[in-house]
Amino acid sequence: MPNLKTFLPGTFVILWATGFIGARYAMPWAEPFAFLVVRFILAFVILGVAMLAFGSRGLSRTEAMHAAGAGVLMHGVYLGGVFWAIHRGLPAGFAALIVGLQPLITAVLAGKLLGEKILPRHWIGLAAGFAGVVIVLWPRLGALGSGVTTATLAATIVSVFAMSLGTVWQKRFASGGNLVAATFWQYVGGATIMTLASLGLETGTVIINGELIFAMAWLVLVLSIGAVYLLMAMIRDGEMSKVASLFYLVPAATAVIAWALFGETLNLVQIGGMAIATLGVGLATAQPPTRARASR
Repeated sequence: MPNLKTFLPGTFVILWATGFIGARYAMPWAEPFAFLVVRFILAFVILGVAMLAFGSRGLSRTEAMHAAGAGVLMHGVYLGGVFWAIHRGLPAGFAALIVGLQPLITAVLAGKLLGEKILPRHWIGLAAGFAGVVIVLWPRLGALGSGVTTATLAATIVSVFAMSLGTVWQKRFASGGNLVAATFWQYVGGATIMTLASLGLETGTVIINGELIFAMAWLVLVLSIGAVYLLMAMIRDGEMSKVASLFYLVPAATAVIAWALFGETLNLVQIGGMAIATLGVGLATAQPPTRARASR
């Protein structure tokens, strides 16, 4: 019987890709920071109830603070920056292209801060993965329009660095405790910074309709609970550079989902880009032979 852990990466990629679909439904009807505040509060309330119901072990004060700090970066700054930039007109494809730098940045940080050894084949895999992402997204860039500004580009770049630093922080300081409790405190951190941003920068305008409710339910239950839990499990058990490389598969998975749901086209060049990205992830995550590992 196959180990269930072997299915975690593929399941994570598919679930994470649906987040862009949820954002597509939600962003016309709510301001980004306020939407994320509600999303994070619902997520940590659900997790808190689950912890009480199942008697889950909590975290120490230090562990909780580190988890909340990681959540500020991984959820608050990362999602807040991306949602804000797209809300201000940055094309989603262009944002995704910038976000595609995240595995490379994470690999550098993991080498510097965690002491992970990045082999040449890993660097080749990371570079190939990014090349595949560029090929998949290139036809979507088209006319970039007025949404490409210094502010929107800066917000997206800050988001990428925040996600990379947040995952490394989680691995370094907060991956040893209960995963549910750690995720709970991550959302406390994310909700806190998004509340401050919403109060300071937004008007609180929201239009409640079926699309917004569906997007909120999907993003809370499937992304904030399901996908993030899988990400936390992989961060705890794996090397950061390898976990981060999975994000290269997200644009390809998103393109396939958008093709199925919205009839968006996929040409042969994009399909080739998906294959290159998949090859890159394979190189970046491949395990050395057992004998080679044992001889280290």
